[in-house]
Amino acid sequence: MRVLFLGDIIGRAGRSAVATMLPDLRTKYALDFVVVNADNAAGGFGITEDILLQLLDAGADVVTGGDHIWDQREALVFIDRHDQLLRPINFPPGVAGKGAGMFKTASGKDVLVVHAVGRVFMPEMDCPFAAIEKQITASPLGEMADAILIDFHAEATSEKQAMGLFVDGRASMVVGTHTHAPTSDGRILPKGTAYLTDAGMCGSYDSVIGMEAEEPIERFVTRVPKGRFVPAQGEVTLAGFCVEIDDKTGLAVHAQELRLGGLLSRSEPLFWVSF
Repeated sequence: MRVLFLGDIIGRAGRSAVATMLPDLRTKYALDFVVVNADNAAGGFGITEDILLQLLDAGADVVTGGDHIWDQREALVFIDRHDQLLRPINFPPGVAGKGAGMFKTASGKDVLVVHAVGRVFMPEMDCPFAAIEKQITASPLGEMADAILIDFHAEATSEKQAMGLFVDGRASMVVGTHTHAPTSDGRILPKGTAYLTDAGMCGSYDSVIGMEAEEPIERFVTRVPKGRFVPAQGEVTLAGFCVEIDDKTGLAVHAQELRLGGLLSRSEPLFWVSF
């Protein structure tokens, strides 16, 4: 099974690039499943229903959020109409939407996607480790799920690394989101789980984490806000994680970062080029 995960979409430029490039990527690499994080897709803050439908039409199978999931208030209403949009699983009980779902590929494989937010340097939430443990125990890899994909939306690299090792051998992939800066530590952990500390963003890297630089710099220098954060409109780099999963074990056999276009462009995933 071939899985592509795309990091946080930033504003109009990011979502336009995904909408343009993802259909070709699905065809070129015969992708079985695509997860896209869209926590900053609507003007840099949250997601709207129209944007969700645009991403699904482009070829995303599941769209995840993060700490900005409710920034567009309409999300509290439309999320219950769309199983393919996941909010963090470790919100308190009774919150709209859900944080995990079982989805089928075109070939009939069952893919469990789980989305959680961290607690270090983040708003107070229920324990992500307990929430993920409960979910993957209820739908274990190789029994109820042919693959388990986890989007861990967290600030601290230590918390993300701990999560990877916590589920190693029990999930197919753990990928970090939220910091918008792609890391270069994509690998397969000792027990077979593909891991990347942060997928980065689908946005312009001529920016401050996807935003036009003037206002963030102003706030760092003067400690006084002068305006709104505005998503940068420069050339976009699509950043993400490519994972090949063994159909028998549900564990990863290949893993590599993806960075296409823009300032951070580099060679495409070598292990897929020959297919």
